[in-house]
Amino acid sequence: MYHLGIDLGSSSVKVALVDAKSGKKIVSLHEPPNEMEIIAVNPDWAEQDPNIWWTHVCKAIKRVTSEAQVNLSEIKNIGISYQMHGLVIVDKKGQPLRNSIIWCDSRAVEIGRTALQDLGKDLCGTHMLNAPGNFTASKLKWVIDNEPEIYKNTYKFMLPGDFIAYKLTGKMVTTKNGLSEGVLWNYSEDDVATDLLKYYGIDKDLVPEIVENFTNQGEVNTQAASETGLSEGVQVTYRSGDQPNNALSLNIFNPGEVAATGGTSGVVYAVSNNLKPQEISKVNHFAHVNYTATKPVIGTLLNINGAGIQYRWLRNNCGNDSYEVMNDKASKVDVGSNGVVIIPFGNGAERMLENKNIGTHILNLNLNQHNNAHLYRAALEGIAFSFVYGVEILRKDIGEIKVIRAGNDNLFRSEIFSNTVATLINHDIEIYNTTGAVGAARAAGLTDGDFKTFGENITKNDHVMTYRPLQDKAPFEAAYKQWKTELEMILKHK
Repeated sequence: MYHLGIDLGSSSVKVALVDAKSGKKIVSLHEPPNEMEIIAVNPDWAEQDPNIWWTHVCKAIKRVTSEAQVNLSEIKNIGISYQMHGLVIVDKKGQPLRNSIIWCDSRAVEIGRTALQDLGKDLCGTHMLNAPGNFTASKLKWVIDNEPEIYKNTYKFMLPGDFIAYKLTGKMVTTKNGLSEGVLWNYSEDDVATDLLKYYGIDKDLVPEIVENFTNQGEVNTQAASETGLSEGVQVTYRSGDQPNNALSLNIFNPGEVAATGGTSGVVYAVSNNLKPQEISKVNHFAHVNYTATKPVIGTLLNINGAGIQYRWLRNNCGNDSYEVMNDKASKVDVGSNGVVIIPFGNGAERMLENKNIGTHILNLNLNQHNNAHLYRAALEGIAFSFVYGVEILRKDIGEIKVIRAGNDNLFRSEIFSNTVATLINHDIEIYNTTGAVGAARAAGLTDGDFKTFGENITKNDHVMTYRPLQDKAPFEAAYKQWKTELEMILKHK
């Protein structure tokens, strides 16, 4: 028997097939071959067509099952991971009424800021554990204010993963984990955040039915079977935002455990049982995948929009260097990049900077001394410094960090990046060979709730290496101090 995992990102859809008993990856791939388009009609907007997601999901599933040459009747369960904080709104027939407003769209920043002022930090912090921010609820309020006809015809609103699950099963349902991502969950009442809904004027009937995670959330129907090649009756048993799912993939379930991701955006995701967070305007708190009302496990997410996208921008605009060549050139430059500083926040408003959009800054560039190697190193260091800056904020909420784990991909393949982070936060970083799609596929079989055995298998089978803090910390500390000084000067003028 097999489990299928779907990981819906903003750049591509990844799909993986794993053996149901051992969790071993059979095959994993992504669609499309190049990145999916992000539509930006106005500055700071970011949208995608949900139907395009579904098209790529169908193609990826067909490719996975073809390459694995498995009997489709042997696929038992489906797990879904998805880009967080997005908004999908549909009519009664389940057709999207507009493009999805995705995670890195900044149009609702002021809406969320005003809501926090009006509702107060006490209500938001005590009941929702978050400032409304630029998340799903605030994005829906933007639709109410600016596209009233679309809102009038809305039957349900969903998160991106809910939409993919709906396309598979025909059932419009969501989870409390998902609602908490959009700042739509009241932890004190263990129910939908009706105070925020009333404030924004959102009809509670637009909230889909709420189902528990790690249970049968719906079965592949005739239409989906025809479009994907799957057998009818395959169960969707798990869904999660990509960062909680990444944490699950890395065996992060207990207080003090931290998962890190260094892709297009960067994330530091920590688990705690803190129901009285301090930093509700800079980090986001929501129900972790193993959250229950009696055992409230909270995921605290610090997001850095301008991470890998900064390095990719340099690759695309500094000639034809591959990432391998860029890393090699950067390694020949001393720590501190000979004074060059890059502030990498050029991908929308940054929540950890209280939703300020300060852009990317390249500072202290000397045209007689510096070349692209200095830029490469400064970018890797600047992104690493933003992670360290974020961890300083995060520690105020979660306290002691016991373990940090990251996937063996993207920025964590760079020794410069990983060594810089490990050295400055003075903590080992364990690297694991896993992906979100593989994690979602494995989680599809977690219907017995045995998180301990599930996690032990990951630690035993997937560990690749560990980055340890370097002994000579002085140059790293000096470079970080300079970077932080430059950042704080910029923030003063925003």
